[in-house]
Amino acid sequence: MSQSSTNLYLRFPIARRIEHWVMMLSFTLLGITGLAQKFSGHPVAVSILNTLGGIESLRTIHHIAAIVMMFGTAWHILVMGYSVFVLRDQMSMLPSLQDAKDGIQALLYNIGFAKTYPQMGRYTFEEKMEYWAFVWGAAVMGMTGFLMWNPITATNYLPGQFVPAAKAAHGGEAVLAVLAIIIWHMYGVHIKRFNKAMFTGKQTEAEMLHEHPLELADMKAGITDRRPDAATLRKRKMIYYPIAAIVTLGMLAGIFGFINAEETALTTITPLTESEIYSPQQAPQP
Repeated sequence: MSQSSTNLYLRFPIARRIEHWVMMLSFTLLGITGLAQKFSGHPVAVSILNTLGGIESLRTIHHIAAIVMMFGTAWHILVMGYSVFVLRDQMSMLPSLQDAKDGIQALLYNIGFAKTYPQMGRYTFEEKMEYWAFVWGAAVMGMTGFLMWNPITATNYLPGQFVPAAKAAHGGEAVLAVLAIIIWHMYGVHIKRFNKAMFTGKQTEAEMLHEHPLELADMKAGITDRRPDAATLRKRKMIYYPIAAIVTLGMLAGIFGFINAEETALTTITPLTESEIYSPQQAPQP
């Protein structure tokens, strides 16, 4: 066995992997319960609805999954803030002109017009596109979800047409997001090359050399392991923690308001009980 297939390099610590799987689980539940409501007449949707205990149970699961995703998003913001401000990690997920060049070269390579595949760092142009697509989708789903969850509150400030428009946008974005995960993410990460980084947290040297050669070079040079000294870390934490606490309170207040602004108007009406229909008696004919 070659050394390149046995040397392992850490890409994602356990905390980042847990964050990923929590978001994955909430996204999956949102997709299943949301599409079952959008395509409620389809036999598969009916089967899902019956399996989960009816429409109210389905909506409850959908709402809980949405709340989990909101907390996951808030946590991600705080972790990224710590990484960038305190640890001074590079903002390697930001798109750049080089990503466009890498995308063009990858296309040319795939169709046979380039001899080499682009050399990329910690995150490839594909991973950045997926990440920012998720950010965009979360923003759209959050805004439209609030309008649907709190239609009365929303229409106190916006025209009533915004609620059905939000429903259409919410459903359309949901279909787009689910298809992107099934077609793009599943193929690129689990079918084309089975990437175990989110399971084990590590990749072999051969995998790193193929997918992230620039990051591998930084790892071997010891650049990625550099951390500020203890005194500098302490000073930065003294600044970051109070700011993070204020931001956390703001996000928690926003989530609480999202959930409790009103009792949603989209509730199921309890079916009427059967009763004898009133029928006036007619006088007998002479």
